[in-house]
Amino acid sequence: MKYIGLDLGSRTLGVAISDETGFLARSYDTFRFTDDDYDSAVKYTIDICNKENVKNVVLGFPKHMNGDNGVRASISEDFKAKIEEQSDIKVFLEDERLTTVIVDRAMISGNVKRKDRHKKKDEMAAVVILQGFLDKKSL
Repeated sequence: MKYIGLDLGSRTLGVAISDETGFLARSYDTFRFTDDDYDSAVKYTIDICNKENVKNVVLGFPKHMNGDNGVRASISEDFKAKIEEQSDIKVFLEDERLTTVIVDRAMISGNVKRKDRHKKKDEMAAVVILQGFLDKKSL
């Protein structure tokens, strides 16, 4: 079963996709939208799921380091609700604390130039989010 992974920002949506077996995540795309235009990001997500025949989405859930939910977590919950209301797609929230740190360190150690890191950061974060979910699921 394939999954789509998402890293939702205020202007970007990083997207990852799994293989057919739901075992391995890879980068897919970065969707850029006008500040806080989450409706266009919802539509884009549903369109990708339809194109790729995916019924399960893993959305990064940005909690504070102390475990509290903040404004960004509420935005993710609203995003999840909109996708589920407008489609038959199931959305799972996945803790995304430290994903940006993991991605930055990996790209720096891979000698990726700063300007290239900025372009791919969101979809690589989506890969980390999705892979973490897939790893837990397979245990």
